[in-house]
Amino acid sequence: MIEGMLSGLVLALTWPAIGYLLLGVFLGLWVGAVPGLGGAVGLALMLPFTFGMDPVPAFALLLGMYAVTSTSDSVASIMLGIPGTVASQATILDGYPLAKQGQAARAFGATYAVSAFGGVLGALLLAVSLPIIMPVIFAFGVPEFFMLAVLGLTMVGVLSGRSLAKGLVAALLGLLITTVGYAEATGIPRFYFGINYLLDGIPLIPIVLGLFGLPELMELAVRNTSIARMPDGEGPGRGLMRGIRDAIRYRWLTLRCTLLGTYIGMLPGLGAAIVDWIAYGHAVQSAGDKSRFGRGDIRGVIAPESANNAHKAGALIPTVAFGIPGSIGTAILLGALVIKGLRPGPDMLTVNLPLTFSMVWAIVVANVVAAALLMFLARHVHKIAFVPGHLIVPGVITVLLMGTWVATNSMGDWWVCLGFGVLGYWMKQGGWPRPPLILALVLGGLMENNFQLTTQIYGDYEWLYNRPIVVVIELLIIATVVFAIRGRRPAGEVSEAGEGAKRNPLVSVPLAGGLLVAFSVAYGITRGFEQAATAQFPNAILLVALPLAAWVLVGDVLAARGAIGADGFGNAWRAATDKAELGPSARFIALMLAIVGITWLAGQLVALPLFVAGYLVAWGGYGWRVACLYGAVVLAVLWAFYGQLMGLLFYPSVLFG
Repeated sequence: MIEGMLSGLVLALTWPAIGYLLLGVFLGLWVGAVPGLGGAVGLALMLPFTFGMDPVPAFALLLGMYAVTSTSDSVASIMLGIPGTVASQATILDGYPLAKQGQAARAFGATYAVSAFGGVLGALLLAVSLPIIMPVIFAFGVPEFFMLAVLGLTMVGVLSGRSLAKGLVAALLGLLITTVGYAEATGIPRFYFGINYLLDGIPLIPIVLGLFGLPELMELAVRNTSIARMPDGEGPGRGLMRGIRDAIRYRWLTLRCTLLGTYIGMLPGLGAAIVDWIAYGHAVQSAGDKSRFGRGDIRGVIAPESANNAHKAGALIPTVAFGIPGSIGTAILLGALVIKGLRPGPDMLTVNLPLTFSMVWAIVVANVVAAALLMFLARHVHKIAFVPGHLIVPGVITVLLMGTWVATNSMGDWWVCLGFGVLGYWMKQGGWPRPPLILALVLGGLMENNFQLTTQIYGDYEWLYNRPIVVVIELLIIATVVFAIRGRRPAGEVSEAGEGAKRNPLVSVPLAGGLLVAFSVAYGITRGFEQAATAQFPNAILLVALPLAAWVLVGDVLAARGAIGADGFGNAWRAATDKAELGPSARFIALMLAIVGITWLAGQLVALPLFVAGYLVAWGGYGWRVACLYGAVVLAVLWAFYGQLMGLLFYPSVLFG
């Protein structure tokens, strides 16, 4: 084993492998920082360039790029409140509030310190665990995977916002959305309403970018403010060092979350989706003072960033040793192994052990180099928090819409993004947490498959009590709910900072009522499904969702009656909509609809630069010189990066095809 480790280190550091590794790191930093791309897209773009390369340099390039996307994705999460990738969702909860407080440099310092530590230690744990971890992985069957996904959803549902019921309803809504399109068990389409775009399900990227990205951009545009709402209390150098000291101060939390990230990452299909949320939940539940979580607690950045970097190393185990990819990214890596004539399985842990360890060392070196580079760049990136919002909004809208377009190259992607943008804004203003919905969308398909296989193989209920690992996970779920209820914020607390913490019952009532109606209609539709397997999972969701949604609606109605009081409904409604800024937000949505219309008429290369210039002049109050220069830069990026480098097909417009 030691000889294999040393041989792998030599292979990873020998030229040209080290050169390709550094190239992969530079590319990965860019790919991870751009919302909508992520490691899987980068791997797909880079794979053709490795066809003529030897295995070690090829995997150095691919892993160098893939490993660091979980580090650079924190740029968008912290600065914009938009997840750079799925693995950085939990970072938003405290990273973005820190940026609003002028402490982005501190958040970056902590992030990159623990990312380097998590990536390096995760890879070393992987190396040490190779001989002993296989029996543990084989002990996990479909019941365990299903229950682990339920644990992840429970952690998010109970840790987001003031209302446990609203968090769980949001998670159930996400699960129901995953049932749109063809049912894998029967091949029968569900809930697609005759729209062909929905037959393959709703893509995740437009939902994530719309749900998190558009509400934050609306807020910047409507309030005419910068990201940071407070003055910078310290320079970038001091902020970075403070973040590094935070990482050292909470070193045991970093170590525990690294262990969680590594070993959960070894579970095929679940690691990337839930590891950051489980780490975040662990940070909250293990903290003595929980009052700052969701408002800018540095521990809420340290925990998920430690875990999501460590999980990349752990995810190599099922891919290399068993040929079981746990995500799209590892599936592409598995394809690269096959292309190089390597067969995943025992040979990768015996005959080709030096090559396997070269992959491990590539992850180690990539994480260290990326952390150092990003630490240097953070001195400048954090200044974006103090740039006027009107200069940020049009450029980020362009990146967000093109990141959405990556999903299927269809106008349906934009409609989904806009629809979930409106839903996300309404949820934010009404005190509904958004993270449970997103995690449910990530896990829904996997949960349905595992649920159906579990009931078919192990019976309806027996597996709930006769499988030890399932029982342990059930106890963890119960403990999570109990601790969350005991640790709820005091009823009299007035702060509305944090995800799902706003109090505006008059805005929440229409959403609660709409969800209850949607669940009722969906239940009526499932009654018409001919095959029981098609309706099994949706029915299980709806039987829980209907009473919970009704409970939330009753609570909101009672709270709304108290808010109306003696002022009357009209005055109370005006106060609620003013607080939520629904009027200016509606004008912003109208502007987004105009982008869609101009794209239909003239295409993205005309619509998006025109939007940028028009926004700066009409909404931002800038002169035509600044607007035209900004628009020209956007046009160049659209044509060069998205059109030429990524090879995206732009929308076939009416005027230009």
